[in-house]
Amino acid sequence: MDFSLLNDEPVTDPEVDVLGTGRAARELAKLLHDSRTATPFTLAVDAGWGMGKSSLMRLVQAELLKRRDVETVWYNAWTSTGADALEGLIKSVLLRFDKRMLRRAMHRVSERGTLIRAVRATLTVASVPFGVAGLVDQFWRDMSVNANARNEMRVALRDLATEWAESAEYEPSRLLVVFVDDLDRCSEETVLAVCEAVKVYLDVPGLVFVIGCDRSALGPSGLLRDLGPAGSAFMEKVFQTSYRLPVPGGDEVEAYVRHCAERSGLRELLDDDLVKLIAARSARNPRRIKRLINGFGLECALNPLWESFRPEAVIRTLLLQHLYGDFYRLLVSRDGTYTHAAQEFREYRAARRVLSEAVRPDPESWRTTVNSVKGHGLAEPDMALSDGWAAVLARLEEELPTSYPALARDHNFVHLVEEWMRLPQVDELVQHLQKGGVAPVVLIRDGDEAPSGGDGTSAEGRGTYEGFRTYEGLRVLWVDDNPGGNRRFIGDLTDRGADVVLAESARSAEQILRTQTFDLLLSDVTRGSDRDAGFTDLARWRQERRFDGPVVFFTGRVTPARERRSQELGARIAASGRLLFLHIDAACEEIRHRRS
Repeated sequence: MDFSLLNDEPVTDPEVDVLGTGRAARELAKLLHDSRTATPFTLAVDAGWGMGKSSLMRLVQAELLKRRDVETVWYNAWTSTGADALEGLIKSVLLRFDKRMLRRAMHRVSERGTLIRAVRATLTVASVPFGVAGLVDQFWRDMSVNANARNEMRVALRDLATEWAESAEYEPSRLLVVFVDDLDRCSEETVLAVCEAVKVYLDVPGLVFVIGCDRSALGPSGLLRDLGPAGSAFMEKVFQTSYRLPVPGGDEVEAYVRHCAERSGLRELLDDDLVKLIAARSARNPRRIKRLINGFGLECALNPLWESFRPEAVIRTLLLQHLYGDFYRLLVSRDGTYTHAAQEFREYRAARRVLSEAVRPDPESWRTTVNSVKGHGLAEPDMALSDGWAAVLARLEEELPTSYPALARDHNFVHLVEEWMRLPQVDELVQHLQKGGVAPVVLIRDGDEAPSGGDGTSAEGRGTYEGFRTYEGLRVLWVDDNPGGNRRFIGDLTDRGADVVLAESARSAEQILRTQTFDLLLSDVTRGSDRDAGFTDLARWRQERRFDGPVVFFTGRVTPARERRSQELGARIAASGRLLFLHIDAACEEIRHRRS
């Protein structure tokens, strides 16, 4: 299979505009052009990360460049930092004016005599041997030296832009459209510098600004949350109007998935159901779809451990990994007391259908139901007493992962699991996953949950917990009969200053607790064939006063019954690395409060 990566560049050609952005681009371009006598104003193209702001703006630019009375500037705010953004944006605009107009503007400034360096400006205008770039650099140097000069610069820019816009050969006026991209990805200092350039210096006739940003990220609860009332009022004045980029329709997104799969070489591996699944679970986000397709291709092309499995098995496994991360963690969990999660889910779904319908089932469905119920330590239901089946189902769901009921209602997930389970070698594949034989080449998801690694732990790498505190001085006892599965998280704790001591059994933990004190206890739940070993041990240690501090259970399997048991013991429980560290942070607050 030949695979090629998809780039993340915005769409610039209407011919490859699969998502139908071209129509909006044409309408926006016409609106901007028709409004040229109402300048200056600023239009925000408002959308979340990866939703196509840059593509829309590039298509608007392409439409505008078809008109002889329009010039454009493209400025990526993310490439500048702080005050450099102010200078960079102003210079980018000045470079669109011709040399003669720039010379006349500098002459006018020197003739007014308001600059300390007016004589130098006059000499420079007469003797500069280079082109527009040199004049722009000199203009900036002479007019940014102090507050008085900057005041003069505002006047000079207004005169210059007015002269440019009202050139006699253009009726009624010329238009300069400045596109500012990626503003919501910048620091607060850079955002404020760009807005100062737009509103204070470049708010002049003939100029329109089109700014791509997520307005919510620039709001009072976002990047600029520390601004005072005056700063917030200033930001409100920057944008006169906004165009909220709509979420693409279902058919458009599915066409986009097929387009990306075709370009990458994966089209033959994605049937219509998988296309619909990717479209739905990617939140109709074009960038997320591209990353997902790229991740699939890299896995299939670069990971030699997939060579013994069919490509369709690889694709469906990766879809489980990246679109249903919580379930995938269950699937790769090496908890020997349970069958693998996909088989358990299928049995639960069959039992749910029987027990919720209260209709006498066929013999095979009843056997599956009985096996599912008894397999979780519950009494066998009575086929003749259908009135009690709802209670049986409720007790069964208490012993199953909390996500199963919602997943059973997710048609896309059910179809994915059913198709995956019908593939040859699926049991061998599950064993590979649980042994750590198939680990991802790259992480392709962004946001809250990263894919899991093949060893049963989350593959959230270092840097994932940047928002969490340091743990200097924190003493942690971690009890787990398979500590190797926690190595990433142990590394994160120790890197942040925690002292972590490992115990592989209850007996070892008790010996350590006799001689050492700890602030926090982390524990597994299942050890060997004992499904509740962690709970049983903690209950005994609480009673014997061996440990009375905060406890977090870390397990691949969280059920309502386990959540209730954790609460009874005054503990927390987590299945993902992110939630584990959130619980550790909460425990640190308790520890700090107790110490104070």
